[in-house]
Amino acid sequence: MRLTVVVIAAIISGVVTTVLESDALAARGLSNLKLHVARSGYPSPETCTWKNVVRRREWSRLKRSEKLNYIEAVQCLGKKPAKTPAAIAAGAKTRYDDFVVTHIQQSLTVHGNGNFLSWHRFYMWAFEQTLRNECGYKGYQPYYNWAWWAEEPQKSPLLDGSDTSISGDGAYVAGRNSACVTNPDHCFVEVQPGTGGGCVKSGPFKNWKVNLGPIQNLDSTAPPNPSPDGLGYNPRCIKRDFSTQSSHETRDEFVADLIKSSANISAFQDTLQNPEPGRLRIHLGGHFTIGGDAGTDFYNSPSDPYFWFHHTMVDRIWWTWQNQEIEKRRYTIAGTLTFLNIPPSRNATIDDIMTMGEYIDFPDITIANASSTLAGPFCYIYE
Repeated sequence: MRLTVVVIAAIISGVVTTVLESDALAARGLSNLKLHVARSGYPSPETCTWKNVVRRREWSRLKRSEKLNYIEAVQCLGKKPAKTPAAIAAGAKTRYDDFVVTHIQQSLTVHGNGNFLSWHRFYMWAFEQTLRNECGYKGYQPYYNWAWWAEEPQKSPLLDGSDTSISGDGAYVAGRNSACVTNPDHCFVEVQPGTGGGCVKSGPFKNWKVNLGPIQNLDSTAPPNPSPDGLGYNPRCIKRDFSTQSSHETRDEFVADLIKSSANISAFQDTLQNPEPGRLRIHLGGHFTIGGDAGTDFYNSPSDPYFWFHHTMVDRIWWTWQNQEIEKRRYTIAGTLTFLNIPPSRNATIDDIMTMGEYIDFPDITIANASSTLAGPFCYIYE
């Protein structure tokens, strides 16, 4: 039966819910995964079975206590001292900054190449485990389902500015110019100013400090970093600029089409990541939805806690795509070892090793280890 947007008259607290096509594809993928395990066994039965698998959920589906526990854990990382030595990154002041440093240092080898999806899967998991192991988080990394909130992201429980959000929009700044993506010399899309532009106004991260970057921020008002590598100390607020022009790039029809129409991993990655004239596409659309460092500086984007929700959703979409044809898609990769193959490098292989670096401190894994969320160090699915 052809999958279309499925409307289910399910009365939950008196509300009729709509199941979007991308969510129906995720559900079908999970059914495929269960059938595959029943037929072929678990990929890592000694570490992961249905008895201990964990479920990552959309932020809006968490209880108030679960949201507060997550927020407190992230704030805890923002208070613990960094492990990265000042000689490497003078701007790394907190344990949270250790993760930002790793992303900055590895950006040109983990974007636009063969390990983009697998490295970020590993990165999300490492952050999740650090929250649990070092800051008392009891749950697992939630995601932000772009399609649910594409029309009005400011109404999502994640971004509404309440005490159970990760703060909302920035203060409105008038008179700003549009931003050219990818850059003024190759302007595929002009992203118009949104509804903010300044520091976040409310919520738990109103006083959060961004300590590193910027490096290639399209926000011309961002103060320059004192170090050319972006690792100098440059404390400032979280800036956001909600953009429905950008969030519309993550509507359900685009997400569903990405999953259905990508015949191979190369097509999936290219459609997910690469802008084209007039289109940001899904990955950049999710980043530019909130603007600021998380939206316009891909090196320093983890400095805003929104990053983890956005990229966990990226992982969910990859997981969904993989689960449509598990045998064919589990170990498939495409691309070289460098960003857009600059400088030219060999093709990536599933035996290539990925690292979180010395100061995040998790054992290295191969791309093959990250091929399934039930294998390697992982044991999770998505709800």
